[in-house]
Amino acid sequence: MRKADAAMTLKKGADEAAAPPSPIIPPKRSKTNPEQTVPESRGPGHPNPSPPVFIRKMRNAAVGTGCDIRLKVTVAGDPQPSLYWYHNDELLNMENQEYGGLWIRDCKPSDAGLYTCIANNHLGEARTSAVLAVLDLGE
Repeated sequence: MRKADAAMTLKKGADEAAAPPSPIIPPKRSKTNPEQTVPESRGPGHPNPSPPVFIRKMRNAAVGTGCDIRLKVTVAGDPQPSLYWYHNDELLNMENQEYGGLWIRDCKPSDAGLYTCIANNHLGEARTSAVLAVLDLGE
């Protein structure tokens, strides 16, 4: 036994001598095939055009009368989708609202119902809906 082989045997133990790489088993390669193609990237800040997709959808919620609540969504798409909010199928005025959220302040029983957010751009449309319950919790 050569000196190097003896050192390996001592390190690994007598029954675990290091074996040379097998000529029969090929080394690991990435799991791709020639038919797979990677879309050409336009670089940071220039994503490929895509239809809207909700990353975060609205959730059902309950709130007490007189309280404020914000229904939130996160949407992806290029160009940036326009958001339209509906309460029981009526389009809401979105003045003084932030993109991705709908504030409902000083909730009243009439604010309860089905809320829908529709995101669209020239490539498509996506929608998400949730029910808001307004509870009279008393004084």
